[in-house]
Amino acid sequence: MPFKQLITISTLVAAGAASAATPDQYPTRPIRLVISYSAGGPVDIVGRLAGLKLAEALGQPVVADNRAGANGNIATEIVASSTPDGYTLLVGSNGSIAINPGLYRSLHADPVRDLAPIILLASSPLILVTHPSVAPNTVKELIQLSKFRPGSINFASAGSGSSAHLAAELFKGLAAVDLVHIPYKGAAPALTDLVAGQVQVMFTGVSATLPFVKSGKLKALGVTGEKRVPVLPEVPAIAETVAGYEVTTWYGLFAAAKTSPVIINRLYRVLAEALASADTRQRLASLGAEPAGLPPEKFAPMIKQEIAKWAKVVKDAGVRPE
Repeated sequence: MPFKQLITISTLVAAGAASAATPDQYPTRPIRLVISYSAGGPVDIVGRLAGLKLAEALGQPVVADNRAGANGNIATEIVASSTPDGYTLLVGSNGSIAINPGLYRSLHADPVRDLAPIILLASSPLILVTHPSVAPNTVKELIQLSKFRPGSINFASAGSGSSAHLAAELFKGLAAVDLVHIPYKGAAPALTDLVAGQVQVMFTGVSATLPFVKSGKLKALGVTGEKRVPVLPEVPAIAETVAGYEVTTWYGLFAAAKTSPVIINRLYRVLAEALASADTRQRLASLGAEPAGLPPEKFAPMIKQEIAKWAKVVKDAGVRPE
């Protein structure tokens, strides 16, 4: 799907010199959409889809500006320090918004204090996969082997403190097993080594892993959501074996704190309508994601709950950022 209404950053900067209109007239110029991770990943894809829908509905170009780095902290800081006029928005995920507050000793921007949640766009589970050479074929068997031979199984992740890493740490804690962490600099090299048999186990995104599962290059043991996913109906939820286990990767849209409620509400309405459309739902389903549409007043308390949840996991596991 081409993004015809995305324009260059230089055009946006030039337009930014124009005088701001009142909230009721919003928007009168291009909108900058800061994406907290690099191009091509799920945060980027969901963010660009949201940007396209905003551009179509609002009649103004939306600029996709990928600002990866520091687990999403760079993008968060950019938007948190921007003028609260709705012309600089953030596409963030559970990693940058909910995990980072418990992972880093100090943050230049506090997601709760310095950001205004607009809408929870979508969510998707991770999938627990193993190399075919690994004996266990079920979550129960993996737990049994890990208990019988503690430390004999390793798991790859996109890096210390990543969503996939903490999904595994939560699993270790609830299942009372000992798995050895092998951190990588990104999900792609970790998945490459898993397929090659250099590592044994990984919690990773459904969309990136699905082709390897379908081809038999990886085995799928379970999904991290509370229920099974349509693209892999035969794969059980880990919660069917490990009570209380649930991890979802989620994607949301944010503005700077103190942005007018008029602007927040308009952006929410546009995207809530878009998430209900068949084409958007189909595009998200291809990523293994489901549309959410949670409004600001429900999204905000959810974020606080998520921050508390992951802060405990980080503390209990002694996780430190790389």
